[in-house]
Amino acid sequence: MNVFEEEFLLKLSLIGKLLVDASEVYRQSLAAPGIKGELAAVKEANYDILKFEVQKGAKLGEFEIAHKKTNLDDKWQIAFTILRNSNSTIENRYHGIDYQYSYWLYGSDKIYRKKLQPK
Repeated sequence: MNVFEEEFLLKLSLIGKLLVDASEVYRQSLAAPGIKGELAAVKEANYDILKFEVQKGAKLGEFEIAHKKTNLDDKWQIAFTILRNSNSTIENRYHGIDYQYSYWLYGSDKIYRKKLQPK
């Protein structure tokens, strides 16, 4: 197998994963309101592989930011697409029942996360 075939197969598998993730996000959007966080479409591992920097703010306290330029493009794009398709904002954060963090977007080159409080 040459380099071009290997790259093609890698990109094909990434596209397949994006399609699965996007269809799960869409399926969740059809679910009843109030259960979005309980039925996260993807595993938190999609975000754990990103490099986050710790920040501190007056209102948010401690949170973390992953910058597009400091992460691998394919890993970044998967995580960003999931959050964009689920309309994740600071008011509508994305997380699952077993997640350690909630995630949201602000701008086109940053992914934010904040540690979830135990219930």
